[in-house]
Amino acid sequence: MSELRAKHINISIKVLLLVFLSAVVIISQTGCSGKAAEPVSQSGYYLDTTCEITIYEMDEKDANKCLTPAFDKLGEMEKILSRTVKESDVYAINHAKGEYVTVKDETIEVLKLAKEMDEISDGSFDITVGEISAKWDFTGEDPKVPDAGWIKEALTHVDVDNVQIDGNKVRLKDPACSIDLGGIAKGYIADRVTEVLQEEGVSRAIVNLGGNVVTIGEKSSGTPFVIGIERPYSDRTEIVGSVPSADQTLVTSGIYERNFTQDGKLYHHVLDPDTGYPADTDLEAVTIIADRGNSGFCDGLSTSCLIMGEKKAKALISELQKEHPDMHLEAVFINAADEVTATDGVELTLSEEK
Repeated sequence: MSELRAKHINISIKVLLLVFLSAVVIISQTGCSGKAAEPVSQSGYYLDTTCEITIYEMDEKDANKCLTPAFDKLGEMEKILSRTVKESDVYAINHAKGEYVTVKDETIEVLKLAKEMDEISDGSFDITVGEISAKWDFTGEDPKVPDAGWIKEALTHVDVDNVQIDGNKVRLKDPACSIDLGGIAKGYIADRVTEVLQEEGVSRAIVNLGGNVVTIGEKSSGTPFVIGIERPYSDRTEIVGSVPSADQTLVTSGIYERNFTQDGKLYHHVLDPDTGYPADTDLEAVTIIADRGNSGFCDGLSTSCLIMGEKKAKALISELQKEHPDMHLEAVFINAADEVTATDGVELTLSEEK
C-alpha cells in the first residue's frame, strides 16, 4: 500500500528480505494410510506484495477451510488501513479537513502503536509523512526527486501530534497533514491474520506478508523452522545467513528494494521524516525478531533502526531489550560494507556465499 500501497516516507515498504530455506518440512505421519500430510499453501496479492500462508500437518480440506478466513482478514484489513481506498478509515481521516472521523477499533490500535513507535524512535518513525511519500512515488513508472521547495513546505505539516484520538474518533489537527500507515500496518495485519489461523485450529504454519514473517509453532519433528535473511542487492537470489524460528515474528527493512537514479545519484525508498529525502544511513538492512504477536511493533522498529544508522540502532535495541524482556527482542544488522552482526540471542548461521 502506499500507505500500505506506496509506503511512506520514512516508513517505506518493507522489503521481501526473508526467504524460506526449508521447502521440505518433516511432518509426522497421520491417519491409517501412513502417509505424511503435505504442507498446504495459498498466496495472493495484498498490501502491494505477494502474501503467502503455508499450513503444516493438516489435511488439505481442513487447511483450505482455515486459509479462507485468513485471507478474508487480509483483504478486510487492507480496506480499512489503505491510504488510497476511498472506503478506508485512513482515507476518511486524510480527507476530513481536520474534522473528527469515527473509525474502527483496529485503526485506533494501529494509530496508538504508531505514536508509541514515534516516541521510541525519537521521531524516526512518523506516520504523518503521507503527502511526501506519495510525491516521491517510488512505485510509479517514472519517479522523480520532488522540488526542494515543495519538500521544505510539506515538512512543516509532518508532526505526529497532529493525530488526535478521542475514543474511536480521530482527526488531523493540521488539515494539510496526511497519514500513511504503510510502515506498521503490514506487521499489525500479520498479527491479526495469525490470530485467525489459531482460532481456526492451526498449530503449525508460516505466514509471509511480503517480508513480515510469522511462524506458528514449529516443525512436527520438534525443531524450529529455518528462515533465511536475504543479501542486499541480490534480487532475492542470495542469503547472508539463516535463523531458526518457532512462534516468532521476523520483520526486515532494507534500502535496496525500490530506488531510482537521477542526475547520476541513487535515491532509495527509505525516507527520513526530518529531511524528506532518502535516509543517510550506514545500514543496508535490519531484521527484527521477537515472540509471535509483536509483528506490528517490529515492523515500525525495523525501519526506525535503518534510518538511525548502526550505532544508534544497536543502542536502541539494547535499551528495548531491557524495557521489554517479555518480547525476547533480537536483531540482525547488515551494513554498507556487507558486514553482518547480530544481538547475542540470535542463533545466526552465516552463509559462505558471497
